[in-house]
Amino acid sequence: MRIDLHTHSTASDGTDTPAELVRNAGRAGLDVVALSDHDTVSGHEAALAALPSGLTFVRGAELSCRLDGVSLHMLAYLFDPAEPELARERELVRDDRVPRAQGMVRKLRELGVPVTWEDVARIAGDGAVGRPHIATAMVEAGVIDSVSDAFTQEWLANDGRAYVDKHELDPFDALRLIKGAGGVAVFAHPLAAKRGQCVPESAIADLAAAGLDGVEADHMDHEPATRARLHGLADDLGILATGSSDYHGSRKTCRLGEHTTHPDVWAEIAARGSGSAPVTG
Repeated sequence: MRIDLHTHSTASDGTDTPAELVRNAGRAGLDVVALSDHDTVSGHEAALAALPSGLTFVRGAELSCRLDGVSLHMLAYLFDPAEPELARERELVRDDRVPRAQGMVRKLRELGVPVTWEDVARIAGDGAVGRPHIATAMVEAGVIDSVSDAFTQEWLANDGRAYVDKHELDPFDALRLIKGAGGVAVFAHPLAAKRGQCVPESAIADLAAAGLDGVEADHMDHEPATRARLHGLADDLGILATGSSDYHGSRKTCRLGEHTTHPDVWAEIAARGSGSAPVTG
């Protein structure tokens, strides 16, 4: 089985529509795919409606969190998307995305970057606007060569010159909300230092003690040594280690299924999730 538990569509900052994403996942030979857009589940129904025969769809979301001033992301799987407390928190985070993005555009313009809010809004479309949309506008303006070039201290990385904070969940609250909605919680790319400051491993241990189900170990932003370190840490803490592509369509270079989750780990995630069930086309 080939299992990819971290993908994005146009419902947040990917370039594939939800329907295109599941069709592309089927063509890529995946058996299981999770749609984990940032702080939204708005793409789920369109993905389910287009689900190819034989592909299993997993409801997911990537929740924006912050711990001791450090930004981090929590992947939630198989939760009840209608559970009111978690839905309310997702809405609060989404509502803060527009003023935050507008603030980053203002900072960029003060730095001499010729991007406008209209550029960013056009690129984001109906998706939950985020830094990749701003980065795409910077590429279009000829300021940088690729989206990844924007995620530096010079520009949009955490605490970069044009960075603006947004409403983010405390990860321990996120765990409570995910569990309350019957979901499974996995810490996304926890040691991706190229993205900015990471929380210490002691914080991962504290999250594990509070109910964290796993860490995303095999990821494009983790070097081989970091992946091995995370697998070892997961073993030490008695939690799961997943692998995923973090696919964003053409906005990033990673491919669907570039990294995958072991079938035994997926089986355990499926067994633990009670808020929604995997759906097979």
